[in-house]
Amino acid sequence: MAQKSPLGKGLGALIDNSKFEKKSVEEAISTGAVAEIDIEKIELNPFQPRSEFDEEALNELKISILKHGIIQPITVRKSANGNFQLISGERRLRASKDAGLQKIIAFVRKADDQEMLEMALIENIQREDLNAIEIAVSYQRLIDECNLTQDKLGDRVGKKRSTITNYLRLLKLPDVIQSGLQKKEISMGHARALVNIEDEDKQITTFEKIISRQLSVRETENIIREINFPLKKENKKVPKMKLPENMLQFKNNLSDILKSNVSIKRNNAGRGSLTISFTSDDEFNKLKDTLSNLK
Repeated sequence: MAQKSPLGKGLGALIDNSKFEKKSVEEAISTGAVAEIDIEKIELNPFQPRSEFDEEALNELKISILKHGIIQPITVRKSANGNFQLISGERRLRASKDAGLQKIIAFVRKADDQEMLEMALIENIQREDLNAIEIAVSYQRLIDECNLTQDKLGDRVGKKRSTITNYLRLLKLPDVIQSGLQKKEISMGHARALVNIEDEDKQITTFEKIISRQLSVRETENIIREINFPLKKENKKVPKMKLPENMLQFKNNLSDILKSNVSIKRNNAGRGSLTISFTSDDEFNKLKDTLSNLK
C-alpha cells in the first residue's frame, strides 16, 4: 500500500503549484524555501521552553494528520552535524512521528540571516494571490522566527494589530476548515465567524452547512449566534378562547351557506373579527353574489 503523502490536500497543493514549490534540501537551505525532510534527521530545539504536551491533543492532531495531511509546515534550520534543528512546530513534528510519517514538509531557514528571512516573508505577504491561510502562516512565522510581537509585526507589514490577530486566529480552526478556506469553499468572512464557535465538532458541522446550503456570511453569523446564545423557548401556552355557543352556531351556519371557511375571533372584552376566506377571484365573486342575495 502506497504511503499517504504528508502534504495532504491543503498546503500540499499550494507547495506543488505556487511560489512555495518544494525544493531539494540543498536549495531550501540556501533560499529559505520548503523541502521534504526525513523526520529522523530533525532534532528538537534544546531551548524549547515547553516541556509538556497534552497527550489527548497530540492524538487528535495525529488523527487529523492521517486524514488531511500536514496543513502548516514546521520550521527548521541546518545543524553543524548535518541534521536539522527544529525552530517551530514541535506538536506537528511529534504528531507526525506518532502517525508514522517518514518525511515532513518544512521551511528551512538560515540560522544567522534573520533579516533576509524577515524581508522574504514580508515580500511574500505582499503578494496579491495569497489566500488567508498562507498569510496567517507567514504572520506566525514572523512572530515565531523573528521574535516579533503582534504590534511590531503590524508596523513591519503596515497592518493594524486587529488585522494581524484576525489572521492568526484562523490557524486555530480545524485542518479541514483551513483547507476549505484555501480551496475557496468558504470566504475569509465565513472563517472569521467560525472561529467564534468554541466546540470543534460544531465548527465542522457549521462549515459543512455553509457549503451544502451556500450560506452567506450574514446567514452564517446568525447560525453561530443561535449556537452561542440559544433562545429559551417559552413552555407556557396561551389558552385558546372558546366561542360562545351562539357565535359557534352562527359560524357553522354561515360556512354552510357560503360553502367557504369562516372564522370568528373574540377576546374577553367581546371584541373580535369575522373572517370569510376565498382562494380565487371567481370564488370571491361567488361569495359576493351569495351575500348580496341573502335576506
